[in-house]
Amino acid sequence: MPNISFTFRGLMAPVFTPFTTDGTLKLDMVPSYANYLAEYGINGVLVNGTTGEGTSMNLQERKSVAEAWSRTVKFTDQHMMVQVGGTNLPDVMELAKHAESIKANSILCLPELYFKPTTSQELVDYLKQVAQAAPNTPLLYYHIPSYTNVNIHMGQFLESVKNEIPSLVGIKFTSTDLVEGTQALHINNNQYAVFLGCDQLISAGCSLGLECFIATSINVFPKLVKELIDANNSAELITAKKKQETLTEAINIVSKYGNWVPTMKYAMQVISMLQVGPPRNPLKQLSDKSMKWMKEDLNNLKHLN
Repeated sequence: MPNISFTFRGLMAPVFTPFTTDGTLKLDMVPSYANYLAEYGINGVLVNGTTGEGTSMNLQERKSVAEAWSRTVKFTDQHMMVQVGGTNLPDVMELAKHAESIKANSILCLPELYFKPTTSQELVDYLKQVAQAAPNTPLLYYHIPSYTNVNIHMGQFLESVKNEIPSLVGIKFTSTDLVEGTQALHINNNQYAVFLGCDQLISAGCSLGLECFIATSINVFPKLVKELIDANNSAELITAKKKQETLTEAINIVSKYGNWVPTMKYAMQVISMLQVGPPRNPLKQLSDKSMKWMKEDLNNLKHLN
């Protein structure tokens, strides 16, 4: 059983990392970004995740981003989760130690990305070392097999953890396999938090008992996603269905123009007017034509926010 309390439930935004056009960090906009999310009732942020391009930054940059958010959430009272994986194990442990030192509320960690774990026990052994670097901070595992090609079954993994990682409190489940996701949720009478990361399946996740969501669209369409969750929680199923359809339509409009992060970053600028900047190499900025067409498409879609 986890020995560390983790009570967060609800919506958490995997925040974009703001860059200037030359690829340097633009952290002076973090307070306005946090306030924007807080105004829509989004009381959690995930820093340096996939959406935040954590794996495209060096060690010091990732620390700087986490520090900027750490300073800000003291005023916005938002839960801050920091993604520390995606590099060599000593650096992962250093990032975990740093996250605990700045009082992050929780830590999220990818698997080893080169010498990939192939069994639950190998994954447990890896995360155990990460947990030792931040023993007092809740730890979650980041399951995103479409990026990592680590396909360990999450129900079996959580069943196998037992008492080996006292700080492990849950997973971020970015997969469309809701059978696997709900099996993970029900391990030991819902012992672990399961954050669904698939934007198009939020309503389906709610119907299966999931209460935690980390989805990129929470940044861009916070009002719509919150209304979708509220409708599901109130058993207003027709409303929830319509809200999910609108969200899915918006996501389809955005994602047809290219890679997930660059397209969603530009959509964030169009919808919220927050300037989160271009993506960092190796991701590429959208073409002028793509940006023009996406903006027109989004402006023609009603009731987004």
